[in-house]
Amino acid sequence: MFIDNASSDWTEGILSDIADITMGQSPSSSSYNEDRNGIIFFQGRAEFGFRFPTVRLYTTEPKRMACTNDTLMSVRAPVGDLNVAHTDCCIGRGLAAIHSKDNHQAFVLYTMFSLKKQLDVFNGEGTVFGSINRISLNKMPLLIPSSEKLDEFEALVSPIDAAIRNNYDEICYLKQLRDSLLPKLMSGELDVSNIDF
Repeated sequence: MFIDNASSDWTEGILSDIADITMGQSPSSSSYNEDRNGIIFFQGRAEFGFRFPTVRLYTTEPKRMACTNDTLMSVRAPVGDLNVAHTDCCIGRGLAAIHSKDNHQAFVLYTMFSLKKQLDVFNGEGTVFGSINRISLNKMPLLIPSSEKLDEFEALVSPIDAAIRNNYDEICYLKQLRDSLLPKLMSGELDVSNIDF
């Protein structure tokens, strides 16, 4: 819709024209915990999944925050890996949060996917550790369609993104159910021998 069918009247711009970028800052490591105490914390891409990061750590001293549905991008090698914030969370120095300025968050996410080749330039060669800073990220060039075209895109893609989110939530619930029931079944605490299938 935007790559192969670009219109000549679309504006040439940069990423900061359509999005606000928050570079992560790591809290004190003494504030980290796995006990659900404080705010969900993602240090970098290690927690990234298919679409949403896996919650592992929390922090009681959040520094920089990402909002629900913000695009999360790895800013250290490998630069450019993407996920979506499932909920408000704290982000560490390995991540940036990219938030739409005009409520076209799906366009921002898929624009970031389309910038993968440009972002690959920031991955180091040989022994150089790849990274990207806020200035370079803000200046990433892109074409900006009209507001009407962006609204059309959001109307088309948002239900798909919502379905992905709902499926993810159901998968998480089923995993939690499995993890609570399986040990009880294996130990014999739950007896299912009399259930007629």
